[in-house]
Amino acid sequence: MIESTDSLTLALSKGRILEDTLPMLARMGVEPVEDPLVSRRLVFPTNHDNLRLLVIRATDVPTFVAHGAADVGIAGKDVLLEHGGAGLYEPLDLDIARCRLMVAGYPGALERAGNRPLRVATKYVETARAWFARQGRQVEVVKLYGSMELAPIVGLADVIVDLVDTGGTLKANGLEAFETIEHISSRLVVNKASMKMKHAGIDSLLQAFASARQAAA
Repeated sequence: MIESTDSLTLALSKGRILEDTLPMLARMGVEPVEDPLVSRRLVFPTNHDNLRLLVIRATDVPTFVAHGAADVGIAGKDVLLEHGGAGLYEPLDLDIARCRLMVAGYPGALERAGNRPLRVATKYVETARAWFARQGRQVEVVKLYGSMELAPIVGLADVIVDLVDTGGTLKANGLEAFETIEHISSRLVVNKASMKMKHAGIDSLLQAFASARQAAA
């Protein structure tokens, strides 16, 4: 239960994170007025007059929260790594929508590239560059937004950097995962100004999320 007079806006990521978040909100006693999984609305009042939900693209959640359009948000660690986390607190790992951010490609692709710059297809451009820089390897990054597994198949890239859950799609296309860059889960992020100005409300929301996470463990 959210106990506060502060008016709060919570930004939720579309897709799997939203699907995993709604049961958690239900355990907290929070119910949107319409089902966000089927409704075309973007803003959802809830059964708490002081809490509304925004349902937006996952990559936009850190921006909405950092600029104060939402007080709190839920975003995958992959998005936060790419965003950089400026202007955000990251107080709680919700332990939902778990997967891995990995380097993958055809078997032996890293070795076959030799000393030339490695061609990497990914939507995680900054994260990929930073990872390979730490390995001392030069890369040429090709930015894609989907169908990542096609890049090695058609010769667009040597390897990909992408989220891997079961690895079934990789195997189905003859690819394999090489290296884990980061273990990914969804995190609660908070606008720094809101944390100061609406501390009571946000603290109540954080405690509710922590209790809901514990109940699901």
